[in-house]
Order: sequence, then structure tokens, then C-alpha cells
Amino acid sequence: MNPFNPGAGTQPPELSGRDKVLGDAEVAISRVLAGRSAQGQILVGLRGVGKTVLLNRIWAQANQLGANAVLIEANEKRSLPSLLLPELRRILISLDLRASASDKVKKGMRVFRSFTSGLRLKHGEFEFEFGNVEPERGSADSGDLEVDLAELFVAVAEAAQDHKTSIVLCIDELQNISEVEFGALIMAVHKTTQRSLPLLLIGAGLPQIIALAGKSKSYAERLFLYPEIGPLRDEDARQALEKPVIQENASFSSDALDLILEQTQGYPYFLQEWGKEAWNTAVGPTIQAEDIRRANPLILRNLDQNFFRMRFSRLTPSEQRYLRELAELGPGPQRSGDIARKLGVSTRKVGPRRDALVKKGMIYSPAHGDVAFTVPLFDEFMKRVMPDQVQS
Repeated sequence: MNPFNPGAGTQPPELSGRDKVLGDAEVAISRVLAGRSAQGQILVGLRGVGKTVLLNRIWAQANQLGANAVLIEANEKRSLPSLLLPELRRILISLDLRASASDKVKKGMRVFRSFTSGLRLKHGEFEFEFGNVEPERGSADSGDLEVDLAELFVAVAEAAQDHKTSIVLCIDELQNISEVEFGALIMAVHKTTQRSLPLLLIGAGLPQIIALAGKSKSYAERLFLYPEIGPLRDEDARQALEKPVIQENASFSSDALDLILEQTQGYPYFLQEWGKEAWNTAVGPTIQAEDIRRANPLILRNLDQNFFRMRFSRLTPSEQRYLRELAELGPGPQRSGDIARKLGVSTRKVGPRRDALVKKGMIYSPAHGDVAFTVPLFDEFMKRVMPDQVQS
């Protein structure tokens, strides 16, 4: 009967403190469905703050409101078109099956065929068919992804508009998209926005996505809202712990809640981990502070062996040393130059290491010359796994 369920993107038993994010998304989706303009959103935050949970909830929300919602996760090993095309094809087929299938839908299919034909000639990896539908020659087949993806988005959005519906693209892990593909995605969304077409992008990514968006297209800062998804406020964190156990006729003592909040810093994933093990450790209906203290070693061991170790194992020895010195400087953003000095090398020499860690999603730069962990509490893990300060 343990109500807590830590996991990657797993819906928590109580989603607390995110009403504004969900409410803003619902308004944006509803506006697009009503034929009005709305800014897309990119949820920005560290690992473990619940971005994927929120994106899944927004996707479900969009479907309930009557939109054609797409949910995909960007992957370093797959191109953006290979992720988008099956979903766009599905939408066009569903529109075509309606009794009032229109010329706009047929055109969308032809443009889709043109787009995939151009990619097949260039990459040889795309095979999508629409029966006897012929390509729309001269449309979305130039071989330039920025131009072609924009033409495809416009054609599919026009088909949706003709059927008085909309398209909501929910894309997780946006930081995994290459700069070229991200620029093409932004331009495609921009083209549909300029024409007041019913297509909305709601994405999620690590903090470096803001810099990537601005670098890709200067107008990206006006095209999207960037709500910051951070740790929960104390009252919301308490609610996330208390409500699930109350439903099971149990409770937390005030001291137990204080101790969990101190150790988790309000991060949703860690709240679920501590809640789960606190429940398993407690012997009575009230979970006490002593139960939390007894559970702590097991919680840290589980986190170290799974949540943290999985990321640590992807690093080279030199990258591990860089992160160990970052951890030694304390929590929060630190100067990259200070890390280089601790390693005994120049800032320029340590640059490739820093850039590789950014690409791996381990650190980000909140300001020029600063770096910080993307994973909460990872600094404490580095001190546990590499207890002695290491020199380069």
C-alpha cells in the first residue's frame, strides 16, 4: 500500500505546486483551438524536478480538450524528423478518415510525401506511404531542413485548421536536439504562428536549452515562454508527502517532514524516494523523524547505485575529476576558472572537458563563466564516490 512511486517521469500520487504551469498550458491550448494566437512554452529545470511529469500531464490535457497532441522524447541517436514524421503522418491519416476530408488534408499528404522524398534522397532512411498520393512538387523538397520543415508544418497545420482542430507538439529532452535541427524547429513553429495556424509547441529541457534557443534564432525569446520548474516550496512539498499517506490512514510527524525537506531540498523526485523508504521503515501509522534517520543510509545507497551512478558511469576519468572539483567548491554555480585552478590547468585547457560535460547534460552555464550541476545533490554524491580531492 506504499503510495510513493519514484521513477523517470512517473506520475506522483499528489502533483503539488504546479497549478500555474498546468493552467497556463491549458489556456494556451484552448486559445489555439479557438483560432487565437498563443505563445508556446518550454519548461526549463534540472533533473528530478518533474518536467516530464508535467509534459505528460499537458499532453493528456491537450487530448482531453480535443487537440491532436503529439508526445515524443528527443534522442541524441535519432534525428528530429525521424521522431516527428510518424506522428504527423498519424494526424493526417486521422483527418483524412473523417467524412469531411478536405483538399487541405490531401495537400498536407502531398507535402508530407515531398518532405520524406527529399530526406530519403539525402539520408536514405525514410519510408512513409500514403497509398497513391503523389508528392507536391516544389514544396518541402529543397533539401534545406529549415525551409522544408516550415512548409511541412504549415501544410499540416492548415489541414488541422480546416477541420477546426489543432496540433500540440509536446517534446521532452529538447537539449538533445542538434543546433541545426533546433533552429529548423523554431523556424517552423514561427511560420505557423505568423499565419495564425493552430500549432503549438510545448517542450521541456535542461537549463542550457535557453541559450540554445537564443543561439539558434534571435526571435525564440519572444516565440516561447520559459517557465522555470524548480524545487517545491515547503508548503507544496509537505502536501506532496502528506496527502498520499493520509489516504492510507497514516501520517508524518512534523519533525519527520522537516527532516525530509531538509535532505531533499524540495526536489520532487527525492521527495518520492524519501517518502517511499520512510513508509517502508516506519512501524506505526505515524512516520517519525527516527524512521527517516533509519531510512537515510538505504536511500542514499539506492540513489548512489542507480540515479547518480548511471550518470557518473558515462564520464571519462578527466570529466569525473572536473565534477569532483566543482563539488568541492560547494553547491550552486561556480566559476569555471576556479575549477581549472583547482585542477592545476588553464581555463582554456579545461574548456573541452567543460563543453563535453554540457553536451552530456551533467552541467550547464547559468551565466558567462559559471557552471553548475544539472542534477540536484550530485555534488554530495561526488564527495561520497570520490572522497579524496583529486589532482589532475
